[in-house]
Amino acid sequence: MQDSFSEGQVQQWIAGSLAGDQADFGELVRTYQNAVYNLCYRMLGERTEAEDAAQEAFLRAYSHLDRYEPGRSFKTWLLSIASNHCIDRLRKRRLTWLSLDEALPPSAALHGEAVEPEDAVIEQERSDAVQAMLAELPPDHRVAVVLRYWYDLSYIEIAEMLGTTESAIKSRLFRARQTLADKLATPKSQAALRLAWESAR
Repeated sequence: MQDSFSEGQVQQWIAGSLAGDQADFGELVRTYQNAVYNLCYRMLGERTEAEDAAQEAFLRAYSHLDRYEPGRSFKTWLLSIASNHCIDRLRKRRLTWLSLDEALPPSAALHGEAVEPEDAVIEQERSDAVQAMLAELPPDHRVAVVLRYWYDLSYIEIAEMLGTTESAIKSRLFRARQTLADKLATPKSQAALRLAWESAR
């Protein structure tokens, strides 16, 4: 899906934000809030914490906006901040594995029409399968999977965002797939896994 705004417009908002125009930064927040929140939710698995993390990510972006390089995708830069903040939060938790019980709420930007009841059930099943799938992964593998399959970022982009190498990202994704294959061994779980991957791509 193509963004409905131009890169030139984004750069104008950034320039305005750097000049102290809070309205311009508000435009950046409105433009990217769904992407940032969805990433935080996939990583953290809890709505309130995801909202807090997304807010913190935007605060950090605002305070470090002078470090943004204009030639780089602003969305990628912003997701990098959110990703690393979520990893920090996960590392502070006592438990490594999370129970992701809540489904990801539909994004208004992605669903412009009313969803039929049958379609809503199917979507719920897909979301449940995705949440269960992500719960099997440690934080560094989880963020690689989310950035790769939900945001379609390249190995190089993910490596730059997470401060590692392309080969390390490939290794994490390979191990993540192995983990999921081992954990989801039943025919029913395999079907759910295939459905989840297909819905994410």
